[in-house]
Amino acid sequence: MKSGKELNRVAKKLFAACMVDGQLDADSVRKVVRKLIDSKPRGYQAVLHAFWRLVRLEDESNQALVESAVELDSATRAEVVADLEKKYGPQVQAEFAINPALIGGMKIRVGSDVWDGSVKSRLERLDEKFN
Repeated sequence: MKSGKELNRVAKKLFAACMVDGQLDADSVRKVVRKLIDSKPRGYQAVLHAFWRLVRLEDESNQALVESAVELDSATRAEVVADLEKKYGPQVQAEFAINPALIGGMKIRVGSDVWDGSVKSRLERLDEKFN
């Protein structure tokens, strides 16, 4: 039986083989998964699990959720998207949502990165500081 480190190493190599021009190629991912399922090498389920985790993390790092208390005008949206593309690359896809609970400001989540410039979070930090 292969060790966990070796299985993760195999999953990382498969993941790297699915990258084309710095982006994940969906067809390559499907081919890798189909090949693993069809051939069923020793430890293939653990490799699939580790591989799927890497794919999911890559996908999440290309999705941005931008929440604001009010509807953002097109100029502000374009500026936010431009800033996100500068930081994460042109593959990032921004989704805009209205969340009145924020009171004001914005909250942006890209993968595990979160920027919270909302009035709500500032008030919560003040409350924690003085209580």
